[in-house]
Amino acid sequence: MIKIIGLGPGAPEVLTMGTIEALKKTNRVYLRTEKHPTVQYIESLGIKFETYDNAYERFETFDEVYNFIAEDLIHNHEKHGDLIYAVPGHPFVAEKSVRILVDHCKDKSIDFEVLTAVSFVDVVMERLELDPIEGLKIVDAFECKDHIFDKRIGTIITQVYDKYIASEVKLALSSYYKDDSKVYFVRAAGIKGQETIRPMALYEIDRQADIDYLTSIYIPKDLDNNKDFYDLIDIMEKLRGQNGCPWDKEQTHESLKRYLVEECYEVLEAIDEEDEEKIREELGDVLLQVVFHSVIGEKEGNFTINNVIEGICNKMIQRHPHVFGDTTAETSKQVLDNWEDIKRQEQGIGSLTEEMKHIAKNLPALMRAEKVQSKAKKVGFDWDRVEDAFDKVLEEFKELKEVYNGESKARILEEMGDLLFSVVNVCRFLQLNPEEALNNTTKKFIDRFQFIEEAATEKGIKLEDMTLKQMDDLWNKAKNLRKQ
Repeated sequence: MIKIIGLGPGAPEVLTMGTIEALKKTNRVYLRTEKHPTVQYIESLGIKFETYDNAYERFETFDEVYNFIAEDLIHNHEKHGDLIYAVPGHPFVAEKSVRILVDHCKDKSIDFEVLTAVSFVDVVMERLELDPIEGLKIVDAFECKDHIFDKRIGTIITQVYDKYIASEVKLALSSYYKDDSKVYFVRAAGIKGQETIRPMALYEIDRQADIDYLTSIYIPKDLDNNKDFYDLIDIMEKLRGQNGCPWDKEQTHESLKRYLVEECYEVLEAIDEEDEEKIREELGDVLLQVVFHSVIGEKEGNFTINNVIEGICNKMIQRHPHVFGDTTAETSKQVLDNWEDIKRQEQGIGSLTEEMKHIAKNLPALMRAEKVQSKAKKVGFDWDRVEDAFDKVLEEFKELKEVYNGESKARILEEMGDLLFSVVNVCRFLQLNPEEALNNTTKKFIDRFQFIEEAATEKGIKLEDMTLKQMDDLWNKAKNLRKQ
């Protein structure tokens, strides 16, 4: 039998009678650490024990320490029989070594018993007058980086052993809370003469001189702290609610299409301008559109934002088997090839034509044309040389000239499409983005037109009163200035 006992938060008076009796009756007692206020009291009772404090020096990580402790306890039990393993606080509160030991006992069919104890959480709740029914999260300081903090419930961070760990905790919390958020520094809770509980700003956590192994941090519930994803959902639901905004309540998936496209293009513009603050703002506008559509979907009973998130999570895992599975991908090309193969399987695509048809029809026309051409290239349906693509442009241009004065608008439209399609082909051969090329030219046109307009203004002339030749002269001057 392995008895696992808790030594409580530190005050001898909160040790249970069952714990004391078990310690007195068992010859082999192992403590995870001697650094605990009740150890001195245990020694005064004449109880002999061994500790695992030396394990912290032998191993580089706490996981290695805890695994060693569990394995050594199993070994000692097999060799000597009944023993006690004692840990600070409650055995099942912030005690990873106990979890590992229990798993080992179950695997090896070893009987074990856990004796309950007062945990540091009980004392902290008493001292801070907390009711856990209102929500309380307990986080190990060493695992702060792996947790998502929520301002809607109170949070206790335990095992803040030193200033370095306190600094790590502060950095983790700063991603969710304001730097001046009110928190509580809790040390030696429940131990008379040692207990310290004081409020402070979050940024002051790692500046305390009395940080040690008895230190915890409490972050109160604070709905007015930094806005998060759930605030955005709540705002959108209120805008769509009974007393919300008339315009927002009228919107549908169809009516919002143009805004989603516009916001995406504004992100692209911010990226081109290399404006990080603008990128952040525009990405927020795109996220709003995602939440807007999700709130509409939920109201109609079709899907929720959680369905959207679950769907994309599953897709990313499935489309990255080289990360989440056993497939190998050493290069970006292999990654993209795997992505396309998986996508075809998901969508039940059995031919190249079906692949082309699956390319979104609402993409910008130049982009969609380039994607279709790239699909055709995969099976060799492509020009051999860029010169052939140039010749095709000239051919299509000639055909357009032959029909542009005709009465058939449909034929003119067709030939214009053929010309544009062939120009996209040349862009692809030259590894140029046709959208970018056309946008650059449009920007160049605007810049030169601005030169014309400003020059006319300086001369006190309205553009409407200028001749085409005058404007052409200024246009050419703008071109020459750009070349200098």
